[in-house]
Amino acid sequence: MVSDRPAADAADRTHRSRLSFGGDDRAIEGLPIRLVIALVVGVAALALMLNMLGGIGDVGDTEVSVEIEDELVEADATGTDGEVKVSVIDENGNNVEDARVIATAGSAQLDGVVEAETGNGTGLEDHEALLEFDGDQSLRADQDIGTLELEVIPPSDSNYIDEQPNPEIRVASDF
Repeated sequence: MVSDRPAADAADRTHRSRLSFGGDDRAIEGLPIRLVIALVVGVAALALMLNMLGGIGDVGDTEVSVEIEDELVEADATGTDGEVKVSVIDENGNNVEDARVIATAGSAQLDGVVEAETGNGTGLEDHEALLEFDGDQSLRADQDIGTLELEVIPPSDSNYIDEQPNPEIRVASDF
């Protein structure tokens, strides 16, 4: 008795492969589609979280800024009329010593830069600096008021940074 089993197995294999391919819900090389979706959602969520963490500054860095005692100086003023006292503070209002304050031209004209170190002056506290303008600050012919920009260079051995804009000194023609 000869069996027709090989012919039946061949027909069954062809039928089985068609059914299994049609009913196959696998995605990439045998991975279930649910696993692929979970992987894609997880990677997207991780990218969002890392982007949010990238916006946070370095741990331990403290922003410094200046407070200006008299923020208005006359154009071309010299001597005591051309002096501006500034205090260097951190974001918590604490005094910052051994910093350097630099004034540069903004919308007002300034020949070069004016700089001062905190604590270097008679009658100044350790966190105060005196910017002395020698008449180099001026305005354009059609201008009544302008500004000078301030930058703070914090002590190098500290965790202070100056990345935010600082208050500006106003320069006026006649006040």
